[in-house]
Amino acid sequence: MGFILNNVIPEILADRPSVGISGIWGSAIEWAKGDFIKITAPSGTGKTTLVHLLYGLRTDYSGEILYEGKNIRLLNPDELANIRQLHWSIIFQDLRLFPSLTARENIELKRVLQNPIVTPEELEKMAEQLGIRSILDQPIMHCSYGEQQRVSIIRALMQPFQFLIMDEPFSHLDKANKKIAAALIALECKKRNAGLIITDLDHDEHFDYQVSLNL
Repeated sequence: MGFILNNVIPEILADRPSVGISGIWGSAIEWAKGDFIKITAPSGTGKTTLVHLLYGLRTDYSGEILYEGKNIRLLNPDELANIRQLHWSIIFQDLRLFPSLTARENIELKRVLQNPIVTPEELEKMAEQLGIRSILDQPIMHCSYGEQQRVSIIRALMQPFQFLIMDEPFSHLDKANKKIAAALIALECKKRNAGLIITDLDHDEHFDYQVSLNL
């Protein structure tokens, strides 16, 4: 089991013509654990809204979103927190890093708050792969946005998850770094038999998608 969306339409988009041609809004959709799902759409059509709905941050929509058979809008705060700790990991478009903390400290917040599944040595290896090992002990505010995106990717991989949800995670990475980051993400998802949901402005070949939809 995984996510089921039944006729979901966000209130803020309900009157927009784009809803009528969407492959997601107002449709019946099921995404299973292990599926790699790509959501492609131009700006302003609801990519970030969709991510926030899936993560339970917004409830201003019609229809229903089910996870493992449970309506996420009806979950109590403890139930939702538990799912976010053990089932969902997320990379927000605005990253939500703590500017006064170092890159390493931002990453470690996720690693130490969860059941540790990534060792300090594995963390170092991931940072080396993504080319940011040298900035791990710098305050994140002094890192470029591309470096911050790679820090956010590693941070998201620190915790257990059955779905990794990413909102335009590669927007400030060059082609070579996108390829390296995508390979690391795909490896970690496959190791955990986890699903991947990624939004972006364009189609890509970063992952072997089972589902590709236009929003």
